[in-house]
Amino acid sequence: MTDPYKVLNIAPNASDEEVKKAYRDLARKYHPDHYHGTDLEHMAEEKMKEINEAYAVIQQQRKGGGTQQGYSSGSSAGGYQSYGQSAASHPLFQRIRILINSGDIVSAEQLLEQTDLRTAEWHFLMGSVYYRKGWLDEALKEYEMACAMDPNNAEYRQAYQYMRAGGSAYRPEEYGSGSMMDCNWCQNMICAGLACSACSGGRVCLCC
Repeated sequence: MTDPYKVLNIAPNASDEEVKKAYRDLARKYHPDHYHGTDLEHMAEEKMKEINEAYAVIQQQRKGGGTQQGYSSGSSAGGYQSYGQSAASHPLFQRIRILINSGDIVSAEQLLEQTDLRTAEWHFLMGSVYYRKGWLDEALKEYEMACAMDPNNAEYRQAYQYMRAGGSAYRPEEYGSGSMMDCNWCQNMICAGLACSACSGGRVCLCC
């Protein structure tokens, strides 16, 4: 593939935050939803594949797992999935889902931080961890990243949409304050089948 830094329009010495910001900006710009039903839809899908792969290659390089000679046009490096796929079946992520649903957020976050599998599933699960910690603005960003990397995943999309519908985000110190926004948001998640009733299907329970 093309030099991943050129794909993201950044310099090779860009900071990790600059890399992430460039990825998010391009993912928003070329998200297939913006071009659905138009002549540009296929172009947007191909561009998203290129952007996802470039981001994955950079992440892998910075983890010490690859060089520029390792670029390929096939599946992404570092455990990323190609556009439209999901890593939900990975045993590690299954274990993390169980930890989140059982309330062991510390262990779930530790496992997420330790793995190099920074897939769309990873961002979704990290968003779920942040939500449980009360960091709703951070959770929203992770859900947005998950949707950008895997736009066809209904679970990620529903979590992102209902998070956006929940009102303005609040900071950790406000968590547990019993606000009406938090209560109403949880009720919406329950009605959407994303809360406790979804746990039996291996989905992440966000409301308890």
